[in-house]
Amino acid sequence: MFDRTTSIASIMTRDVFFVHPDDTMQRVDELFKIHNIHHIPVIDDDSHVIGIISKVDYLKILHGFTLFKTDKSIEYNKAILRSLLVGEVMTKQVATLQPDDTVDVASGYFRENLFHAIPVVDRQKKLVGIVTTFDMLNFAFMEPALLS
Repeated sequence: MFDRTTSIASIMTRDVFFVHPDDTMQRVDELFKIHNIHHIPVIDDDSHVIGIISKVDYLKILHGFTLFKTDKSIEYNKAILRSLLVGEVMTKQVATLQPDDTVDVASGYFRENLFHAIPVVDRQKKLVGIVTTFDMLNFAFMEPALLS
């Protein structure tokens, strides 16, 4: 059994890819394609979290849930990604956690809201990490010897 009082700081991902609201969705496309991630926090110039983009948000704007990827649909998607700004697509209301919050608190957020990722911010509300359901599963199923 794992310790539900463990801090989020000990399980969160610290190297977080992020975007700004004035970035184009093409930047989001690049991050999703290059890295194996599903959520990207959106921050302002002071590193405050002001939104989040999920892979689902990204996929909703693409034209081409077609069976066949045609040159026309690929070009259409590229044009959309170049023209839309992150600020137009992002989810603006974002729950956040602090590093000293516990995995018990995080699990409550995940269960009640059906979130899959929650940005972690410091006392100044600046982005310092992200915790995902994958991080929670890794923690929950860690070998007992590794927990000490």
